[in-house]
Amino acid sequence: MAERSVSHRAAPEHAHPDDVPVLTALAALADPVRLTLVRELAGSPEWTRACGSFDVPVGKAALSHHFAVLRGAGLVEQRDEGPRRVNRLRREEFDARFPGLLALVLRRD
Repeated sequence: MAERSVSHRAAPEHAHPDDVPVLTALAALADPVRLTLVRELAGSPEWTRACGSFDVPVGKAALSHHFAVLRGAGLVEQRDEGPRRVNRLRREEFDARFPGLLALVLRRD
């Protein structure tokens, strides 16, 4: 009988907002796709949105890149739940580092 190979993904690395320069945070939020991801996460309960559940006009590789940028900016935390990678917006931590920034960005004027 053939052995089944088991795929193990490495846990994603997360920057803490305290270690993020303001220009890194602003650059992450300036991209329209990443802004859509942040807005959708802001309107969803924590840990309920899998990476593939977002309606954005990019492929899987580009979406992975956008999530990596958001993690690097301290905006998003991810964890694996079985075959899914789920997300949460690190709003409380980000607001402590950059008070009011997310509120301004999330407004739809």
